[in-house]
Amino acid sequence: MKIIAFGDIHMATAGVERIPGIKEADLVLLSGDLTNYGGAKETKTVLDDILKINPNVLGQFGNLDRREVNDYLEQLDINLHGQARLVRGEVCLVGVGGSNFTPFRTPSEFPEKELAALAGRAFRQGQEYIALAQPLHKRKIPLILISHVPPFHTAVDRLSNGKHVGSKAIRTAIEHYRPDLCITGHIHEAKGRDMICSTPVYNHGMLRQGGWVTITVSQSQLEITLQ
Repeated sequence: MKIIAFGDIHMATAGVERIPGIKEADLVLLSGDLTNYGGAKETKTVLDDILKINPNVLGQFGNLDRREVNDYLEQLDINLHGQARLVRGEVCLVGVGGSNFTPFRTPSEFPEKELAALAGRAFRQGQEYIALAQPLHKRKIPLILISHVPPFHTAVDRLSNGKHVGSKAIRTAIEHYRPDLCITGHIHEAKGRDMICSTPVYNHGMLRQGGWVTITVSQSQLEITLQ
């Protein structure tokens, strides 16, 4: 199974078709910031461009998307925010969109307490899905967190001035639930990789700067490539 994940699109979908393997990918994940302060109309424009290339899409809103984007994705039944998705019995995805508070008062920011509740609910749902599905498939089902905001105090939440601005709630959730992988974005200049406990954390960076992650799932193992 091949998954391609990216985000921080900010309406700039040109170049998506040049991502290697995107047309054949089993799933495309959009981690957030589909628009620039946009709503459902702008999100539709972004999704239309991507769905023409690959119709197998799941996504969530980022802090620069208005709250109505979450409702729109839910109506399309492709939303990840605050919930889990079991995909083909091979992988379980857990999503947390938006971000913690920023100095810019962007449209979809949450207090850390709410991010913790969202993450906890989604992880518990994911664990339930895995517990039901794993005996049927007779193999480990990897658990992947898609969080728009990166976990606090990592290489992937650091601004160019060195300040860490990620979410403490997301870090705590990773430490507690130990997902097999975390994909994040939000801080464009912090593209890269880090580890929290046994969980690799990848920030794909900004799409128009050539950032995405390719995940290959084979025999319950994850192979991750950061472009």
